[in-house]
Amino acid sequence: MGLITVSGLPGCRTEEVARIAAQQLGFEFISDTRLVAMLPEEFRIEGPIPERAWLSLMLSLVGPLATKHHLVLCFDGAELVSAEFPGALRVKIVAPELVRAGNLMLDRRLERGPARSCLAELERERKGTWKKRFGRVSVPPDTYDLVLNNGSLSSECAAQLIVSAARACGVEERGLLSAAEATHLEFQVRLRLARHGITPVGRIEISDKQFVNASEEIFANLLDFYRIAWEYEPRSFPIQWDKDGRISEAFTPDFYLPEFDLYVELTTMKQAHVTKKNRKVKLLREIYPHVNVQVFYQKDFENLMFKYGVVRHE
Repeated sequence: MGLITVSGLPGCRTEEVARIAAQQLGFEFISDTRLVAMLPEEFRIEGPIPERAWLSLMLSLVGPLATKHHLVLCFDGAELVSAEFPGALRVKIVAPELVRAGNLMLDRRLERGPARSCLAELERERKGTWKKRFGRVSVPPDTYDLVLNNGSLSSECAAQLIVSAARACGVEERGLLSAAEATHLEFQVRLRLARHGITPVGRIEISDKQFVNASEEIFANLLDFYRIAWEYEPRSFPIQWDKDGRISEAFTPDFYLPEFDLYVELTTMKQAHVTKKNRKVKLLREIYPHVNVQVFYQKDFENLMFKYGVVRHE
């Protein structure tokens, strides 16, 4: 997909640069303000965002947008969102302290002293926010593909350099995010959100389908909720044979997700049984290396049950 992330130091007029670049490229401009405004509808979040969930929330909202538009994401930390989108162009805007303070003087109508104090406070706030959200206050320089110094470049010139870099790298030629890719991303991200107690709008209702246990019912309905096609125990894999070549042991994963060519096995049993099942999964991977299988353990499944607002029909 065509994705450009633009972030910058306080006082660099980063949003102005990003808006100009988006307009020239014909990309959709996405700020964190716009994404946050979507949270009440998507997650019923109207107050402060749990800091550790911030990145996952942004990813969950960006995925569907990326199926319709090429995007310019402009907010602090946008470069970390791009990790889920290979081929994104990651841009950093920097400028000397005096230039940034001067920008604040003009933009906020401040004298030089208050402007420098304001800049220092913005930098402290930024570091604090990064620490809470990402567990660190910065990323290595090689996180970015392009670093622009707005101390010597106008916003228009910086934007033009971003446009040139995007076209030289063929960002737009990567195409939009496919529906299958967006669904896969959404599923993975919302599993992470479950650990923060964040649930999507709507509740999952357990139907009267026949499964071996309730955990399989819950998982099936979670897949239905996100419109992910699934098959229940569609295939058994022989994993042990006796001396006469007869099958002595087989393994039947609980679910198959054809859209992702992925088998899923749910494990919510005692540790001794988990060890036995892990042995079967290991054998399956050794004998059938082309088969993709993912195991969901007790902790994973508890997140699904207690964090996704699951209710059961009586």
